[in-house]
Amino acid sequence: MAEKKEEAIKDLKEIGGAVATDAKAETKTEEKVEPKKAQVDELGRAYGTGRRKDAVARVWVKKGSGKVVVNGQDQAEYFARNTHRLILNQPFLIVNGVGQFDVMCTVKGGGLSGQAGAVRHGISRALENFDPGMRPALKKAGMMTRDARIVERKKVGKHKARRTKQWAKR
Repeated sequence: MAEKKEEAIKDLKEIGGAVATDAKAETKTEEKVEPKKAQVDELGRAYGTGRRKDAVARVWVKKGSGKVVVNGQDQAEYFARNTHRLILNQPFLIVNGVGQFDVMCTVKGGGLSGQAGAVRHGISRALENFDPGMRPALKKAGMMTRDARIVERKKVGKHKARRTKQWAKR
């Protein structure tokens, strides 16, 4: 069996194909991947940047009592709708961390829905930097992926992106 393998490798080398030998394959499996370390500053905060539509959020997460401050205001004041606050707190529900982390963030651009999505994305990234063990749960729930959907551009000859001019049959 080994002879046939060596002959096949020899034939492929003659043809000009690149073939990995067993020695190279063994070195790849022997390499140990170091687990990701927590990225926390001297104040015990982890940072994450979140984006959604045109909104960009800079988020700092640290151990605390569950206080969330958005642009200097409490989350209930800044995000008046319950749906926005639910979106914002989803990462904590996934990692069972409700009321365990304080969040301080600044968010710019877009509307309130885009900003809530951006803060959610930033919180997820910051939680991963705080404790890399949270990544699998957040990744499985889709919190680590940036939502790539953006507004479609307006086309020439139309009112909006797809809205055409009104047409009367008679």
